[in-house]
Amino acid sequence: GTDVIMPVKPDTVAKSLAIGNPADGFYACQVVKETGGYGEDVSDKEIIDGIKLLAKTEGIFAETAGGVTVACTKKLIESGKIGRDEITVICITGNGLKTQEALTGQTAEVHYIKPNLAAFEEILKKIK
Repeated sequence: GTDVIMPVKPDTVAKSLAIGNPADGFYACQVVKETGGYGEDVSDKEIIDGIKLLAKTEGIFAETAGGVTVACTKKLIESGKIGRDEITVICITGNGLKTQEALTGQTAEVHYIKPNLAAFEEILKKIK
């Protein structure tokens, strides 16, 4: 690594994290190094995959920043930086309704139903 952080023009679905020249970037990197921590980056595809993984396994619909957290954690586990058997806590604070546009064309067909149990049970039979 280097201690120089070069400003960039970010282009990502994770708009809330798209800061091309963070004011405290140098200090954040310094703390990561001093504490033996890690940093990781992910592609937009990995972000979307992270959102889908969290929704499928935990029933949580996260915004794109949460998808970054899941995807980076997955990469750190796959690289061995976080052990597969370690207890790991990640914070997902943003609701996926904030960044729905990131999933356009990425999900299965949407089914609209009347707000009653019978309609829900009927559609559930069709999609199982």
